[in-house]
Amino acid sequence: MGGNTAMPERRRTAMQVLVHASHADISARLAALDLPDHHHLRAAENGLVMVRGRIGGDGAPFNLGEATVSRAAVRLASGEVGFGYVLGRDGDKARLIALCDAMIQSPAHRPAIEKEVVAPLQTQMRESRERRAAEAAATRVDFYTMVRGEG
Repeated sequence: MGGNTAMPERRRTAMQVLVHASHADISARLAALDLPDHHHLRAAENGLVMVRGRIGGDGAPFNLGEATVSRAAVRLASGEVGFGYVLGRDGDKARLIALCDAMIQSPAHRPAIEKEVVAPLQTQMRESRERRAAEAAATRVDFYTMVRGEG
């Protein structure tokens, strides 16, 4: 039972990594795996969602506008169902994310997907974030005021 309580956190972590990774990176990593038999429950489709905002973070919510999203659903032959949602019109990426989500729920496929797809993409994203932070820090200018006492 201990593994089941960690499952939502594993899925959440994987989804955070996958939605920020590029379609090409996910596809390349999945191509190296022996993918299980699966079929599409919901073919990739595009739609709109309402984006809501708040002024100052604690004000009344308001409708900011609409954003395009793509979604897909995949079922593995073993029964696990995965869902993929991405901002924009990348239905193929939504399908790949749905496949990864289903595989993470499968005890037989979870180790491979976490080790060969999620972990390397997470490392790549962390290194990219650290590199950008270092580049920004290198251009930082420290301003200070010097007060001179005159007579």
